[in-house]
Amino acid sequence: MIAPKERIMDVTFVLFANQGYNSTGINQIISEANVAKASFYQHFKSKEDLCVAFLNARHAYWFSELNDFISDKKDVKSKVLATFDYLVYRNEKENFRGCSFLNILSEIPGDNLKILTVIQDHKKDLRKFFSDFIEDEVLSDHIYMLFESSIIESQMFKSNELIERSKMIITSLIS
Repeated sequence: MIAPKERIMDVTFVLFANQGYNSTGINQIISEANVAKASFYQHFKSKEDLCVAFLNARHAYWFSELNDFISDKKDVKSKVLATFDYLVYRNEKENFRGCSFLNILSEIPGDNLKILTVIQDHKKDLRKFFSDFIEDEVLSDHIYMLFESSIIESQMFKSNELIERSKMIITSLIS
């Protein structure tokens, strides 16, 4: 049997993706996870703490998949192109859901530093991810920005077109 905390997290992944953070209530999570209210609060002090746990789990999952996706690539150009192929893969797997971090960012008040910090750390880690294998800082940031904008555009238009165009741009940027 799946432990209550895991059931809560599994349900949270689905509900936050399908309904958003603000439209998902703790009572709905408790009900769909089939846990007692006391069990929920034993693991999470608040919905905000659950959101932080969700984002941390999503961060670990997302980077693990990304690193696996590019692990067989040897040179910089193939690694970078594979990261954009990863976006196409994610869009197909998650039906153009977009970035969980940016989706939640759009729903929280600007002064919610607890959640905002987790979102910022994720984006800093993604930027560092590119700079770890792209030596040119300006090029690395350029590719990071292409990557981020590709996520947003593909979600908005339910299309991988900008991802494919970004790959063409990258081909001209990296020899």
